Amino acid sequence: MIETRDATFRERCQLLMMKPLRDRSKLGNVTIESSMRRSRELWSEVYSFAALCRAARKAERRKRSRRSTGRFAFFRELELLRLYEELRDRRYRPGGYRTFFVHEPKRRLISAAPFRDRVVHHALTSVLEPIFERAFVFDSYACRVGKGTHAAVRRCQEFAQKFPFVLKADIRKFFPSIDHQILKRLIRRKIKDPDVLWLCDLIIDHSNPQEPVLDWFPGDDLLSPSERRRGVPLGNQTSQFFANVYLDPLDHFVTEQLRPGGYIRYVDDFLVFARSKAELSDCRRRIAEFLAALRLKPHQKKNVIFPVRCGIPFLGYRVFPTHRLLAKSNLRRFWKRVRRMQCAFREGRITLPKIRQRIMSWLGHARQANSKRLIRRLLREITFSKQP
Repeated sequence: MIETRDATFRERCQLLMMKPLRDRSKLGNVTIESSMRRSRELWSEVYSFAALCRAARKAERRKRSRRSTGRFAFFRELELLRLYEELRDRRYRPGGYRTFFVHEPKRRLISAAPFRDRVVHHALTSVLEPIFERAFVFDSYACRVGKGTHAAVRRCQEFAQKFPFVLKADIRKFFPSIDHQILKRLIRRKIKDPDVLWLCDLIIDHSNPQEPVLDWFPGDDLLSPSERRRGVPLGNQTSQFFANVYLDPLDHFVTEQLRPGGYIRYVDDFLVFARSKAELSDCRRRIAEFLAALRLKPHQKKNVIFPVRCGIPFLGYRVFPTHRLLAKSNLRRFWKRVRRMQCAFREGRITLPKIRQRIMSWLGHARQANSKRLIRRLLREITFSKQP
């Protein structure tokens, strides 16, 4: 009986992979006319069975050892078919988040969505990212293909060699402060497909409560901060993408209207380079005014102007015009991880291949700095033994 049912599901899955989709998407009781060809094609790229298969493979990367991943993989065809039918009929509802705190480099609330929801997140962002990517500025480096932390640090050093002063800033409690209404409006600038917008709104509205942020902005009354829904969960694939969408107006404002010597942004950390402190002081004031329109505020203690020759602390490095060093805080966190791994190895809770993988990952980060002697010293001093 089970074999017959599995065979039926497999046949249905194979048909879905082979046949082009001809489903008629519906918005409530209103049928979308066939003239909206692009809208229908965009939605089918999100929820088609082939798209969900690709999204599942992406969601499984580096997470195959987890129980939730294995459970989904065991019933892959059934789970993907269910997701396909729920999205097609707009019956899909996200599950609850598993929350926990991380304390390095600072205390943050992490929200882990169920695996089936992560599949949907990857399917959605795989379609939306190419559309928004064309409008993103060159020097936005977070969660984009061909970018990343190391590219951002190299770009930082290029600007440090050309300009004597830098404004280093970040946004206070960025992810908990993202305003749902503003985010939805920014998405609607590019996306017109009602089905895709329905899924975006569903994911945004399902965000779990984040750290409370009480900020008032021009035009607010006493109750405005409590009446507006804010915050997206840190840990979602969609949240990383939404962060880039939310701060894209800031990127264009700085690069097209302020036009400083250089500008780099990685999530909510950004650097502005110029030839004088006065120019950067004016940029800082105007950026704060612009962020207020997005209902965001710069972090007061991390919004500073200084000469680049002092070294720019950025993404785990201290960047100078002529060289790069590892940040001391990064080195301290590495030693803490090593001590935890040594203890786990003595107790038999971790194997040497796993330890090697973790250390090599950190060494890949460390080698981006001028740290050959430091790495040699660390490798001589780090030992793992079963003896206490």
